[in-house]
Amino acid sequence: MNNEAKNCMVNSMRLQNPSKNANSLTNYSTKALFLVKITKMDSRSIRKAFLDYFESKQHKIVPSAPLVVKNDPTLMFINSGMAPFKDIFLGVSPVKFPRVADTQKCLRVSGKHNDLEEVGIDTYHHTMFEMLGNWSFGDYFKKEAIEWAWELLTEVYNLPKDRLYVTVFEGDAKENLAPDHEALDIWKKYIAEDRILYGNKKDNFWEMGDQGPCGPCSEIHIDLRSDAERAKLDGKVLVNNDHPQVVEVWNNVFMEFNRKADGSLEKLPAQHVDTGMGFERLCMALQGKTSNYDTDVFQPMIQFIAGQCGIAYGKDEKTDIAMRVMADHIRAISFTITDGQLPSNTGAGYVIRRILRRAVRYGYTFLNLKEPFLYKLVDLLAEQFDGVFNELKEQKDFVKKVVKEEETSFLRTLEKGIIEFEQYIKSVKSVKKEVSGEFSFKLYDTFGFPIDLTQLLAREMGWTVDMEGFNKYLQEQKSRSRAATAIDTGDWIMVGAEKETEFIGYDELEAEVTIIKYRKVKAKGKEQFQIVLTKTPFYAEGGGQVGDTGVLENANEIIFITDTKKENNLIIHFTDALPEDLTKSFIAKVDSDKRKETANNHSATHLLHAALKQVLGSHVNQKGSLVNAEQLRFDFSHFAKVTDEEIKQIEEIVNKKIRENIALNEKRNVPFQQAVDAGVTALFGEKYGDFVRVITFDPSYSKELCGGIHVPATGQIGQFKIVSESAVAAGVRRIEAITASKAEAFMNEQLEIVNEVRSLVKNQDVLKGLQAILDENTKLKRDIEQMILQKASHIKDELAQQVENINGVNFIAKQLDIPSAEAIKNLAFEMKAKIDNLFLVIAADIDGKPNLTVMLSDNLVADKGLNASQIVRELGKEIQGGGGGQPFYATAGGKNLSGLRKALDKAKELVSK
Repeated sequence: MNNEAKNCMVNSMRLQNPSKNANSLTNYSTKALFLVKITKMDSRSIRKAFLDYFESKQHKIVPSAPLVVKNDPTLMFINSGMAPFKDIFLGVSPVKFPRVADTQKCLRVSGKHNDLEEVGIDTYHHTMFEMLGNWSFGDYFKKEAIEWAWELLTEVYNLPKDRLYVTVFEGDAKENLAPDHEALDIWKKYIAEDRILYGNKKDNFWEMGDQGPCGPCSEIHIDLRSDAERAKLDGKVLVNNDHPQVVEVWNNVFMEFNRKADGSLEKLPAQHVDTGMGFERLCMALQGKTSNYDTDVFQPMIQFIAGQCGIAYGKDEKTDIAMRVMADHIRAISFTITDGQLPSNTGAGYVIRRILRRAVRYGYTFLNLKEPFLYKLVDLLAEQFDGVFNELKEQKDFVKKVVKEEETSFLRTLEKGIIEFEQYIKSVKSVKKEVSGEFSFKLYDTFGFPIDLTQLLAREMGWTVDMEGFNKYLQEQKSRSRAATAIDTGDWIMVGAEKETEFIGYDELEAEVTIIKYRKVKAKGKEQFQIVLTKTPFYAEGGGQVGDTGVLENANEIIFITDTKKENNLIIHFTDALPEDLTKSFIAKVDSDKRKETANNHSATHLLHAALKQVLGSHVNQKGSLVNAEQLRFDFSHFAKVTDEEIKQIEEIVNKKIRENIALNEKRNVPFQQAVDAGVTALFGEKYGDFVRVITFDPSYSKELCGGIHVPATGQIGQFKIVSESAVAAGVRRIEAITASKAEAFMNEQLEIVNEVRSLVKNQDVLKGLQAILDENTKLKRDIEQMILQKASHIKDELAQQVENINGVNFIAKQLDIPSAEAIKNLAFEMKAKIDNLFLVIAADIDGKPNLTVMLSDNLVADKGLNASQIVRELGKEIQGGGGGQPFYATAGGKNLSGLRKALDKAKELVSK
């Protein structure tokens, strides 16, 4: 926006309400004075105009919540603008600001809202997208929401009214939901009635999941077709029919209900407004494009990809789709890594890995990108979102490292999968020329090989894929996975009056409490109960620290609390049994010994974090942690193994701080920005409130935002000892450590081992004694190996006498008493040099484990198409193992020694055929 427009905007805000601040609830003008049209249609100006507009309507502008969801078992990622406010809608958390607006990072690739397969194929779906939204928490409702939405679109953004349509909920008889006549009547003031359409429950009743807040909605759609196309066909028939140029841009949801576990609806404590406008679609409409990907949101990345590949965008559908997929997916990948979720093989990490691999596969297949490439887009992305989502720019080097490592790994996997596929085609005699569902699923499951790439390779060879069989195996896997993780949660049953639970655990370990509500939960076949108390000393799992355990007791009974967690800001206590009388009061008692040990490890984690920065550098940032009574585990960004010398330095620093017995300096309710400005360490991916808790152990050493439990002074920790250091992912290392009595026990155990070794080696200098034994052992091993090699050489002539000529092949299959893989390998190569047309199979027992070796003459590989690697894998089934190698030489190991004889017999059958 230019300066003149900015000044007009500021003046309009002052004129509208000169005496009220941005949080005012009254005296708002329903007829906006904010009528400054934006003159620049770049994405930054579009985003800013939205936020400025709603700031003028007394909305608090809040930052985007992290993409990765914590403390909500129903969501993996933030999938809508309202998800971060779910606890407010449910009445669990108090309303700090009755009006809020923001741009929220969202991800829709799992669960109910899953857009992944459409991304890149069409022009308006995305994995990660921005949701512009404004909310009313019990303040304004339909009238203001509709009026402001219309005014912003038509009078600030200046979208043509004759291209807009709106929808309202038609009602649903099965759920006894009436049509939304109220919204209809309001819309009639702004738009012709023939442009107002009724929508069914699927389109006009918004639900964020199977359970949770929901309500009727009113959508605004825009027709971006040419005038000629619009003249031929009325746009109203294309609304909600997946037309790429007739798309929804804004959804006004009127939150009135809560969907319960049994499927029924209950009224929420208050009426709320939740609106969401797809930022990318809005940019498409305002910039006069027919595709989101043609806007300045995506074009810089698409043009970079095109330039690097030497392939123009807009010339070929397949390469265009590949570029769109890559430009879209790198956003989802980068921001989820930034917000704390690394690619992995399970849960949310697997979703991110799947997105990344989809992007790599498109680049590999259609753009000939055989080397890591995606990571190069991170710099562009970080620059684009500078000043909007700064967290990416601050972590871009780390994100690039992780993405590049994942790309490298998957490209290797792709190559292995292609080799497997080619060998399968050669080895299988299929009249139908059909790749089996079982093999396709094996490629998918073992190698992460996308099924559509299997189909593509099959088409190139004139084959098809048994998709029915593949889907059967895939469904079986999903069913197993769902059964392993399924959680059946019942509805809450009220006992007392609904209120927010007060946490008193920083100061108290005991409290008199009563039960507010409870529900039954079934997970992995086990039945449990969850209880909500009026107040609680139990710390709920969070920030890496495990939840407290303990008891609820009164004169009549004791109920054991097995865990404590948070769900949408609600503190939940887990127990295997309910009290006999739920209305009685109890004394809630935290397990103080476990709490003390956990506090030792949590405070030690803070000391460790500071020491890591001091020794390794300021680039170190926490990437995950686990703190319990037994140990602490700390994941952090660092691009190299931490050396023994560095570990020694880190331990020395932490133990020095422990001996200094530094008193805990705890400050509660500190304004977030004030804390950050004071140099306090805030963690990426954490959702902090407006007020935070600051934990300090020496202002010049360790200052962090933290909600966990800590020691009153560092001396209580006693001792700190690192027990392991390892890699977790690209650019992420893990340290595991112990403190207090566990560290003392560990040190004593190590001393006992040293004393035992000293007595065994009969030498006061333990290292010198051990070295002498190792040297002697190495010499004896060399002597034995030499004897085995000599024995193997003598066997060569005996084997040559046992050749069988089968179908023109010189076949030898023999079990030998040679306990050395190296000696067998040498023997196999000597036999190959000695005998033509050789098909050799050697079985052996090596250190109690079965071993198979297959050696083929080069002409058998070249002329007859035999493959030692495939043969040894087939034989390996008999010894319950597997292996591989080269086409002429391969080996296999296994578990079943008794299967060696069967493997040799099977080899003879193969030759005979």
